[in-house]
This record gives sequence, C-alpha cells and structure tokens, in this order.
Amino acid sequence: MSNVLLVDGPAGDPAAGQVDRPSDGEALDAYSSVITAVARDLAPSVANLRVYRRVRGGRRAAGGGSAFVLAPDGYLVTSAHVVEGSPDGVASFVDGREMPFEVVGADALSDLALLRTDGRDLAPAVLGDAAALRVGQLVVAIGNPYGFAGSVTAGVVSALGRSLPVRSGHAQRVVDNVIQTDAALNPGNSGGALVDGRGRVVGVNTAVAGVGLGLAVPIDAATRRIISALMVDGRVWRAYLGIAGGARPLPPRTATRLGRDRAIEVVEILPGSPAADAGLQPEDLLVEAAGVQLRGVEDLHRLMTEAMIGREIDLTIVRSGEQRRMSITPRELADHSAG
Repeated sequence: MSNVLLVDGPAGDPAAGQVDRPSDGEALDAYSSVITAVARDLAPSVANLRVYRRVRGGRRAAGGGSAFVLAPDGYLVTSAHVVEGSPDGVASFVDGREMPFEVVGADALSDLALLRTDGRDLAPAVLGDAAALRVGQLVVAIGNPYGFAGSVTAGVVSALGRSLPVRSGHAQRVVDNVIQTDAALNPGNSGGALVDGRGRVVGVNTAVAGVGLGLAVPIDAATRRIISALMVDGRVWRAYLGIAGGARPLPPRTATRLGRDRAIEVVEILPGSPAADAGLQPEDLLVEAAGVQLRGVEDLHRLMTEAMIGREIDLTIVRSGEQRRMSITPRELADHSAG
C-alpha cells in the first residue's frame, strides 16, 4: 500500500505544506537539553523555606514552601500565603547552606512576598517577562514539593490571561494575567520559580488548581512594581472606592448610545466608603472612571493605584437607563472591599 500525504498548497508543488521538523529523537534530545540546562542554572537560586510561627513557650513549624533569589545581597521572592502569619523562618539551598530569613513585606492581594536573609553571595535568578509567553511554550517549575529540595518538573503554558481571586481580611482582588501550566505542582512548590526555556523566571508558582493544572503569578511590569514597593516600603499602597460588583452587558439601547457593550454593575456599597460619600447606589452601572473605560472589575482594580489616593476623579455611570457624571475621591485601601 502506498503512503499518501495530503497537504494544502499550490497545485503541482509536492513540497508545499511540509515543514522541516526534527525527528522524535532529535526533539527529545533538545527537550532534555533545555530542561537539564535550566535545572543546572536555576537550582542554586531556589530555596527551600521552613516557616515558623511563634507560640507560647517558643515557636513551632508551620509549613514550608519555596522561594527564589532576587539579588545576591539576600533578597528572596516567594508567595505571600507561604509566609502568612509568620515573620521569619529558615531558607536552605542545594549547596547545603541554611540561613534564617525575615519577611520584609508581603502583599496578599498579589500573593507576593519579599524576604531578606543574611547571605551576601547568593546566586540571583534572571527575571524574564511573562508578557512574551505564548501558549504551548515550554516552561520548567523548580521548587520543593513536600520538602524535596530542588525538584524540577516541566510542561507547557496551557493558557494565559487567567484570573486568580485573592483575599486579605475583608479585602478581595483579582490577580490578572495568571499563567496556567501543566507542569506538575504540589504542596511546597508555592513561591518557587516558573522558568522559560532560556532560564528566565517568568512566574511565581502559587496554586495547584487540580490534576495537571498549576497557576503562577506572572513576572511582568505590574509585579515588578509590587516587588519594588515591598523592598522600599514593606507594603503596597492601593486606592479603593468601596464597592462590590461584577461585569454585565449594557442594555442594547444604552450600549448603542455609548458605543460600548459592557460595564460594572454595583452590587453593594460599603458604609462610609468613597462610593457611599459620592452617592453611588446598588444597580448603578459604572462605564468610565478617570477617562478609562470599565468593562470588568479588573479594569477598576488596575486603576486603583497609589497615585489615585486622595485624587478626585470623574465617574460616568448609568442609572435607570440614564447616563450621569459624578466625582469621587478614592481613599487608601486598608482592609476594605477591593473595588
């Protein structure tokens, strides 16, 4: 029986549609070479964390996780939930060194934390940019699942642009552009590095959402600003309006008039909040704030930066089918609702 190759291409061109691909053996060799190189280069930069909490009569172990070296003078990055409620612990490295760490700052609303050890000659990881990732791209997760130091798993970027709900007290927020990967993640991987094929850290492993489904907070412009704020101030400053709501389609007539199809519906107003002071009401539709179109809650979250604290901004709403404009002055977020 003859072999038949069906391709789409110009008639009479037998080579059309054929791609010069490596053989299975060559592909496996290349795959292994990338992973072994990444593991070799990044393993010295990844720490196993033992976290303690103070109790009456001393302190006790409260869990663990992973972290990676940000700077050679002792700064480490991990997930905020790994060190929640614990001011210190011990970081151990694959070369056998162990050193105490203290929490410089943690931001539960991005699930990022910055630690400081007394190490002065640590091997820093190279940071990449998650914005350059593509679905299907090879990634490697390095961490300490179940306390097994320096464990490496590999997979691909399964999806981009996922959202991860996070909470701190009564404050809640959504981490945008979360990376979804099928690289195996287990308890203890949180805080470890998600690395691209060139050995650059593109994410901080933060959650195991199910079998074959791992999530990582991206390393991008927004998270770099958060890490810088933690280094300088030990915290992240945010503004808030004091609403709870969600995205919803605009009524057809209103959508045609405004030239957009979605807005944020106000579900709840916190008493004494900027939203209450401005006269916002449940069922109001927020369509624009400070000149920025609001299609979903994440648009409002991105807008509520430190620069907005105490600054009067214009707000466009739709109430009972009528467009209205009002002014509102965001205040500093301090354990309030995140909107």
